[in-house]
Amino acid sequence: MSVKELDSTYVAHTYKRFPLEIVSGKGSLVYDETGKEYIDLGSGIAVTSFGVADEIWQQAVIDQIGKVQHMSNLYYTAPCAKLAEMLCQKTGMKKVFFSNSGAESNECAIKVARKYAAETHGPDCFTIVTLKNSFHGRTLTTLSATGQEHYHELFQPLTPGFAHVTAGDVDELKALSEKIKIAGILIECVQGEGGVVPLSREYVQAVAALCKEKDIVFMVDEVQTGNGRTGQLYAYMNYGVQPDVVSTAKGLAGGLPLGATLLGEKVQNVLGYGDHGSTFGGNPVSCAAALSVLSRIDDTLLAEVREKSAYLFNTFRDAPGIESVSGLGLMIGLKTKKPAGEVVAACMKKGVLCLTAKDKVRLLPALNIPMETLQKAAEIIKAVCAEE
Repeated sequence: MSVKELDSTYVAHTYKRFPLEIVSGKGSLVYDETGKEYIDLGSGIAVTSFGVADEIWQQAVIDQIGKVQHMSNLYYTAPCAKLAEMLCQKTGMKKVFFSNSGAESNECAIKVARKYAAETHGPDCFTIVTLKNSFHGRTLTTLSATGQEHYHELFQPLTPGFAHVTAGDVDELKALSEKIKIAGILIECVQGEGGVVPLSREYVQAVAALCKEKDIVFMVDEVQTGNGRTGQLYAYMNYGVQPDVVSTAKGLAGGLPLGATLLGEKVQNVLGYGDHGSTFGGNPVSCAAALSVLSRIDDTLLAEVREKSAYLFNTFRDAPGIESVSGLGLMIGLKTKKPAGEVVAACMKKGVLCLTAKDKVRLLPALNIPMETLQKAAEIIKAVCAEE
């Protein structure tokens, strides 16, 4: 059987795959089984930060595999300790818990907020507030945190203790804080799966201020927005706030599974022995990969991300067939006159791979995509959108 037939026969049908088998790639170019070339503007949904088969990343992974590929968290490994140090130094956070995914990093954040609140404000302080239209993961608890009802429908009963408020409505959030005890507030600065919708600076700062006033744990989900994606190392850095907890994953290890929950001063010592754990969290190979990625996300690269972002916004704004452009950095949403799925399919035929987010075309290219490659892809997208 072909790969597609094997997949259809033996892999659970949870993904609506495109009719495309990717077999190799280099940088922002990938190739299917026929050898056809595509410009990749999805980067594995914001994962391959430096593109496919990046040589520096590869060497970091190979070097670590040659030493030890896994060791349980009963022992120390250098990549884990060094990555935690680098994350803290670059963010001002104090401690890091490593896991395997974005959902797990958010689970840890929620546990930290609830334990802090229970110890500080009593066992009846447990509610986690998130925003409508948010997305925080697919475990039962992170589904409960996700503020989109259609994700909840088939998996009742969900984990209790969550409330969802309208993004941007400060009064609604303040009113809720007067009615119930809130343990933590979890936000995405840009709602990625919700349609690439950035929050306003004023709202994010109001949330941070409320958390400080009422000693609520302020958490920012940086799973998709983190690790350079928005033109700053983490999206919250665009907003002039300092969270108590930051969760991240996706682009951190450049293609290997790794989640991280960064703990600020207020909550740095909330988790004690046995309170949380992970078999593969802090895996030395994944951490070595992340050290390679994180060490190269410097001011020069971030400036390039912002430059490429400005190019895309200017290119697509007011272009024929494109109604609006949203996002931040290299996290772009295009509201097109044609259905987003049709645009993505047409772009694929012309050699450009895009994604969708709700009713928008979503672009998440590698941070280091060459400008000429990005320009070529953008022109193809414009042409597809302009076609009658």
